[in-house]
Amino acid sequence: MSKNPIVIDQNYCPHNLNCPGQVSGVKVRDVTYQDIHGTSATQVAVKFDCSRNNPCTGIRLEDVKLTYQNQPAAASCANAGGTSSGLVEPTSCL
Repeated sequence: MSKNPIVIDQNYCPHNLNCPGQVSGVKVRDVTYQDIHGTSATQVAVKFDCSRNNPCTGIRLEDVKLTYQNQPAAASCANAGGTSSGLVEPTSCL
């Protein structure tokens, strides 16, 4: 179960068993997260962990404000591309 409010995880591996070096065959693109406000259970509130072979494209963050323990949260991106607009906290890594 993920504790990140915003997550795309193409490298998900339940219990880290039987999936080393997996490659996602699914292309994730043109996803918009808009007007999302709240708190995160973990410091990384925005996590885009996309496939090296099928990177995420066209991801959009619009007016997103997420905190962790009353402090700015963090964002983590791997193989993800997109844009942000309006107020976006944590600072976008796209």
